[in-house]
Amino acid sequence: MIKLLIADDEPLVLIGIKSMIRWEDFGIEICGTAMNGQSALEMIREYSPELVITDIKMPIMDGLVLARTCREEMGSLPLFIILTSYEEFPLIKEALTYQVTDYLIKLELDEESLSASVRRALTRLEELKASNAYRQTAGRPMLQSYYDKFFMRLLHNLFDSREQFDIQARDLHLDFSDGCYLASHGEIHSDIARQMDLAKQMNLYSSSLQMIREILGKNVSCHVISLDKIHFAVIYRFPTAASMKPGNIRDAWENTCSMVHNYFNVWLSVGIGNLVDDPLKISISYQEARQAFNLAARENPVVFFSRSGEDSCRNAFNITLFKNALTQAFEEFDTEILYQTLTEIADLFLTYPNRFLQAMDGTCNILYLALSLLPDGEDTLQEIFLAYPEGYRSLYKQEDVLQIAKWLYTLRDGLCHVLKNKRKTYKDHVAASVQKYINSHIEDRLTLNEVAAVFGLSPNYLSALFKKNCGIGFSEYITQRKIALAKSLLLEEGLKIYEVADRLGFESAFYFSKVFKKVEGMSPRDFMQTRMGKSE
Repeated sequence: MIKLLIADDEPLVLIGIKSMIRWEDFGIEICGTAMNGQSALEMIREYSPELVITDIKMPIMDGLVLARTCREEMGSLPLFIILTSYEEFPLIKEALTYQVTDYLIKLELDEESLSASVRRALTRLEELKASNAYRQTAGRPMLQSYYDKFFMRLLHNLFDSREQFDIQARDLHLDFSDGCYLASHGEIHSDIARQMDLAKQMNLYSSSLQMIREILGKNVSCHVISLDKIHFAVIYRFPTAASMKPGNIRDAWENTCSMVHNYFNVWLSVGIGNLVDDPLKISISYQEARQAFNLAARENPVVFFSRSGEDSCRNAFNITLFKNALTQAFEEFDTEILYQTLTEIADLFLTYPNRFLQAMDGTCNILYLALSLLPDGEDTLQEIFLAYPEGYRSLYKQEDVLQIAKWLYTLRDGLCHVLKNKRKTYKDHVAASVQKYINSHIEDRLTLNEVAAVFGLSPNYLSALFKKNCGIGFSEYITQRKIALAKSLLLEEGLKIYEVADRLGFESAFYFSKVFKKVEGMSPRDFMQTRMGKSE
């Protein structure tokens, strides 16, 4: 069960929230209530709830200080839903800079609004769990969010097969059972960001993106993906084609643009693609969104893709032409292929010097892939462009195709240098992450193809990498780990042979006994008799 803490200095509000909805229907249990922020903080430290509903104005410590303290001390969890009144509404701007997923007006609080807010918080919680899960005990090949990496593959059609897509989506607990999908591409613009230090810029952009996520999520089911500090993508989900109303999408974006501008003094530009009927076609909608995005402007911030205007916005670069080379280069740290591919792309841009928007679009998407697919992508890119006043974001200041090509050559040389020097470290990290994944899923039926799909690697490459870095074959390692656990289950938990075989994912007790004998030199029954005899 997900734990929830409620904090409010009004007893009637506490009672009302506790009884307003059936919390068990959401998989939530209320672990406690508090009447001031200090008591709430102590209970959060003790019970570690995933969700907190708190009033802004409370004695001793208010809700904003509580949220800020939790963020500084505990990171991304717990998530907060803020209770506020109309006169406190300006404080929401500050609240959004912490891990606040939603706000509710007390006078308008009812079962429907509370239920909707809780659902949005649970969706955000699932996203956080997906992106953080393998930064911890289960292991992931990269420090960058596996969740983000999955969506980068989806946006650019970089999955090797539907099976790989299904496995990764299942592993991240992502549901793609809807009938239709729509993609958009956007940018956050600020006239004052240059005057801020880096920390304030980051706070401005992350807070703006958080508000975008929350406002859009109130209108339609969607995933908001950060591409870099100022660019983002959105994938919308609809049960049927008829349920997608372009007017509703436009209204949602216009409302979002207006609110983000009012709160943070930034403006948005957004391109929106067409509806597709398959998640593996989202890349088509996203490519259309990028084309439409090139026509967005301050006075016309939201642009839908139109085939009638296709000639005027044929500026998107189809990165899937280099799909295999780029994924192999980034996933296998192959500097030779990386150098060759980026050179070929830059030279292609120079062949068509008048196609500035296409060159910019293509280079931006290569940047997004590098940020998402490489270990420590953000730090790596900052290191490469250390001599540039605005770091890797200097790309957006380039004014012609020649300048873009030079930027791309810098990226190429820098990536090849970094990967060459850190290749062994990266490969060791991948191998260690795969080992952790195997250990945490040892009771499953693990195959080379499935684990390779989870990590976005080819089976042959994973097999060779694992053998070289771990000194043991992939299948042999799994077998040894399963038999080691089997011995414990037989002796310490007293399970029967067929029960152990079933628990560890063997197809039959006979096959389990055969594998056990091959590893231990005796059958499971002889093993137990031998050990029991020794203990006597």
